[in-house]
Amino acid sequence: MAGSITAGKIASTITHYINSLKVSEHYIQVAIPVPMRQLFTYQVPDALGSPAIKVGERVVVPFGHRKVIGIVIDEQAQCNFDVSRVKNIAGRLNDNFNLSTPLVNFLQLCAHYYHHPIGDVFQQALPVLLRKIDNITLSPPMVWLAESRDEKANDILAKLANKAAKQYALYQIIQSHHGISWVELRMLGYNKAQLNALQSKGLIIEQEQIASQYSWQKDTLNKADKLRLSSEQAIIVSAINNALTEFSCHLIDGVTGSGKTEVYLQAMETVLANNKQVLVIVPEIGLTPQTLSRFEQRFNVPIALHHSGLNDKERLATWLSAQQGSAAIVIGTRSAIFTPLHRLGLIIIDEEHDSSLKQQDSFRYHGRDMAILRARQLDIPIVLGSATPSFESLQNALSGKYRYHQLLNRAGKSNKAKIALIDMNHQQVEYGLSGTLKYEIKQTLARGEQVLLFLNRRGYAPAINCQECHWLAECQRCDKPYTLHQKQQLLICHHCGSQKRIPPQCPSCGSVRIAPLGQGTEQLESRLGELFPDASIVRIDRDSTRKKGELAKLLQEVIDKKHQLLVGTQMLAKGHHFPDVTLVAVLDVDGALFSFDFRASEQMAQLLIQVAGRAGRASKPGKVLVQSNYVNHPLLQDLVHNGYHHFAHQALTERKQALLPPFTFQALLRADANYPSYPEKFLRALTQQPLAGCEFAGPVPAAMEKKAGKFRYHLIIQAKSRKDLHRAILQLLSQIPNNEWQGKVRWSLDIDPIDLNW
Repeated sequence: MAGSITAGKIASTITHYINSLKVSEHYIQVAIPVPMRQLFTYQVPDALGSPAIKVGERVVVPFGHRKVIGIVIDEQAQCNFDVSRVKNIAGRLNDNFNLSTPLVNFLQLCAHYYHHPIGDVFQQALPVLLRKIDNITLSPPMVWLAESRDEKANDILAKLANKAAKQYALYQIIQSHHGISWVELRMLGYNKAQLNALQSKGLIIEQEQIASQYSWQKDTLNKADKLRLSSEQAIIVSAINNALTEFSCHLIDGVTGSGKTEVYLQAMETVLANNKQVLVIVPEIGLTPQTLSRFEQRFNVPIALHHSGLNDKERLATWLSAQQGSAAIVIGTRSAIFTPLHRLGLIIIDEEHDSSLKQQDSFRYHGRDMAILRARQLDIPIVLGSATPSFESLQNALSGKYRYHQLLNRAGKSNKAKIALIDMNHQQVEYGLSGTLKYEIKQTLARGEQVLLFLNRRGYAPAINCQECHWLAECQRCDKPYTLHQKQQLLICHHCGSQKRIPPQCPSCGSVRIAPLGQGTEQLESRLGELFPDASIVRIDRDSTRKKGELAKLLQEVIDKKHQLLVGTQMLAKGHHFPDVTLVAVLDVDGALFSFDFRASEQMAQLLIQVAGRAGRASKPGKVLVQSNYVNHPLLQDLVHNGYHHFAHQALTERKQALLPPFTFQALLRADANYPSYPEKFLRALTQQPLAGCEFAGPVPAAMEKKAGKFRYHLIIQAKSRKDLHRAILQLLSQIPNNEWQGKVRWSLDIDPIDLNW
């Protein structure tokens, strides 16, 4: 008996000892960059538990046979799984690059709305360097300052003003700031050689920027640059300023050249004076230099840039300056919406209608819609500006969801350019230019003014073919013609990027009579040189602006009147101010008149009006000529005679009758595979079970069925209510793991799609 009691005491003692050694349980939910719509549970060992782990912290976790960076989303004291299967985190980074709780909540909302893997959403919201486990070593931010001037410096500057205007202009910019970064200067069109020249002359100096929270100073505002507002503008600024402490969405519907930017600037002034930050989103990098230049002239504050033209360290520097509060203004493209601005007071979306604001691969979010969501979350105002508002925004404004403001008149002495149609069926055409257009170009150049020719097709020609047997050079991976790039002597597929040399003879019949079909910007530039040999010509498209700073340089040359003829794609259509452009010619609009995509007419109308808005922006009258083989088409007639707003209201009525967005809500399931039957069968299986409140369209082949060797199909899900649509998407996603074809296809989901030409 005594022996058994002793044994029991020993067992109890051992159990107590083991429990005393047991690690305290502390679990966290982590978002990991993998294509799975879930969070993962990990345990935090005592050795890594101090200081306390926080939501938004970056941690190193084991996943499979590798280690990855994850973001802590939630903490919990208990685990709902088999504890023996829960792994410990591998480490904590313990740096200052953590996400705030509001930003974590915002990213969760984004993942939930777009039904996208949450880990990938967080991954895309982080700069590239923060996605890596390696330690980050950042050089201190450097800025350029003007040295104190003496008599010698004044003599040097006087010589620069006469002999090196660009260096002199650069000095003026640096002098007007308490410190300006190389990134800002590069985006304004300057280069290292000009900086080095000023430094060698002892006019400027580079020094480390002291990181401190932005605060309003007496000399922050350049009052000399501030313009007097019209009554229309003043009403809008007042409405925004009266709602700075609550969520409100303001749509500024202003004709091109009506002074929307001045409204932005004066609304920003109040926000900055309250020591709050401003986020400005533009659709493309091309608009960043001009936007930056306007803001630099008005505000002497730290401005950070965020776009794909920056390298990894520059992007991280922007992210960090925003997080620390040292950046007063952040200007960027759509991904700038994820920047960690802790004192955000105002969001501005310029050209809110632009399709570039929608991400078209991976995480398919819309920058405008997510900006509205973030503004609502933070209870701050957001301003949407456009001369051609999207139908979604216009309908929200007309229904009272947004505050609707109109600017009906151009600022200053400029008048709206008139649009005229040229019927190509009754013209003598040379190099794609009608006789009427050639005459107008000649007259414009004779007056010393500039001409912009818009052709939304880069390259030399969209195809080449054999004049004997009509063989066409097609990309075998896409079943689409190669585009001829004459300068590079290459055939390039604009869909998959494949390249090949121009064949010396036809591979089908052996003929050497191979010729280009159609016209691109490269060919137009060449032909204009033959027709107008005395005029300087500049081409602005993706091919001519690949080098860093090249776009800003070319745009400045246009403003400086170094070129008389401007040839370009839609890069030239958006937001640019060219005071001496008085004639705009649109060479080819017919393709969009007969598209299967119900949004094509809206996008074509927006592009046409935006291009037309480049003419006559100063005191000189402007003219817009549109060449077409279908001048009697109702869309063109409505735009020319009644304007965009009449067209938009008519189109909205048609959309409502046809039960199309914005009066219904859509999601698009895309699938591709190596064989055409696989994606069709995969999507077909999903339609077998009816969804409450929803209807299917498809599956059907994509507009371009084959791309990069893959066959592609679409399935559209449409509902009258957003709630029904999202409930249906959840139901469809739950079916996919049991779909027998899911392992043979690659699929993706697009909520609120705007491009059906994928």
